[in-house]
Formats: sequence, C-alpha cells, structure tokens
Amino acid sequence: MEREQIKDFIAKRVAKELHDGDVVNLGIGLPTLIPMYLPEGVCLILQSENGIINTGPKPSRENAEPEYVVDAGGQPASIAPGGSFIDSAVSFGLIRGGHVDCTILGALEVDEEGNLANWIIPGSKVPGMGGAMDLVVGAKKVIVAMEHTAKGSHKILKKCRLPLTAVNCVDLIVTEMGVIAVTGDGLKLTEYNPEYTVADIQKATEAKLNVTNDLKKMI
Repeated sequence: MEREQIKDFIAKRVAKELHDGDVVNLGIGLPTLIPMYLPEGVCLILQSENGIINTGPKPSRENAEPEYVVDAGGQPASIAPGGSFIDSAVSFGLIRGGHVDCTILGALEVDEEGNLANWIIPGSKVPGMGGAMDLVVGAKKVIVAMEHTAKGSHKILKKCRLPLTAVNCVDLIVTEMGVIAVTGDGLKLTEYNPEYTVADIQKATEAKLNVTNDLKKMI
C-alpha cells in the first residue's frame, strides 16, 4: 500500500465502528479524518476535551473562525449547528462520567493486554499526556487507529516498554494491515488487508495473534 493512502484507509475502516448519535472524542492526527468517511445516515456528536461539544468540519487555516477556535491539539476547529462551548471541568465531567461512547486515538505502543502508551517519545520534550488518560478509562469503547509499525519497528507488543497512559483500556486496534480485537484470551485478528498475508501481519506484530475462524477482508 502506498504510504499516502494509509491514513485514509485506516480512517475509512474505523468509521464503520461508529453509530448514529454516538458521542465521540477524536484524537489529533489520523482520527480527525474519520468524519469524512462516516456511513450514510450516521451523524456523530464530536466532543473535544478542551471544551467543545459538537465540533464541525475541520476548516483550513485561511477559513478559520476569527475567534481562533481550536481543538484539543491546537488546530483550527469549527462548531456545528447546535454546538456549544463548556468549561474544562464540565468537559472532563462528561469524560469521567462515562458519557463518551467512543474515543479514537493513536498510539506509540499497544500490547496484548490492551495496555496503551501514547504520550511520551524517548528523548523528546513533551508537555504531558493531556486528556488521554481520562479518555481511555472514561469512554465506553477505545479504538486505537495507527500505522502497524514505526519505521519497521513493532508497535503491537507483548508488553509495552514506554510509560503507560492506561492499563487494560484498548478494545480494538485498526491499522493498514488489519483489525485486531483485544480480548481476555489475547489479540484476535478479525479482518485483514488482502495486500498482506496473515504471515506478513504476524511478522509485523511482536505479540501473538490468534486468527478467528471467520477472518474477513477489510473494506
């Protein structure tokens, strides 16, 4: 698969996991592409932890609101009709109170127990983990949307090596190679990209993958 196709391919598959009326929090980067690929008839309530309920389409910087509305990643944002601003305490009350149906975010590492590490890159200065630690324990479903490897190195591991964001929090992993469910019996490959064999996917994954009997093709 061409590199420039990967993010959209992943976003399109993740969009199939969402349902009309879901309250969804999208992480920065790849997850922001997901609204472009929602199935017909599916309308989400997008929540941004910095205090926006029902964010609208992502504007270009040239067409950004004069009030400089931004999302949690500091990128230009808009408000959909009926949307509103709330303060940080209320926003995190929604998250911690279990009112977010799904949160979708990237990861540096995920392991076979559903542990997540996504906030610190060794050797880099980072301001902190932001709202991720609250989101992944407060949302009803956690989906990791990411490239399968990083410059050839494994990202889906037997055990995370980086500092954890949260433990046993990930429900589903979607990459350009396949769809992997996190279960009590380990990681289960439920769908595969026909451009890769199951052997290819396992080679790119440090953790052992159990293959379901009804393994399906992705999109």
